[in-house]
Amino acid sequence: MNTSPKSVRFDDDSMWASLVDGRNLVVALAWFPRLLNAASEQRLQVEFSSTGLHWDALDEDISVAGLLAGQSDAIRRLLASV
Repeated sequence: MNTSPKSVRFDDDSMWASLVDGRNLVVALAWFPRLLNAASEQRLQVEFSSTGLHWDALDEDISVAGLLAGQSDAIRRLLASV
């Protein structure tokens, strides 16, 4: 099953990611402080890859696998420090 992202959009509180396989994921922006604090224009500067989303100017990478597993940015940082 192809879980590559095909589009992303935002509202005031959430990020909505559509996957190539037809699934739609909604996550709270509070999970990703860099995106939460970014300007709307910065959020739109997303790059898609086969495995996730990348914002170069924000130094933010979000994997689809992580989103599907329910991992927030805070959880990834905690695991990386162990």
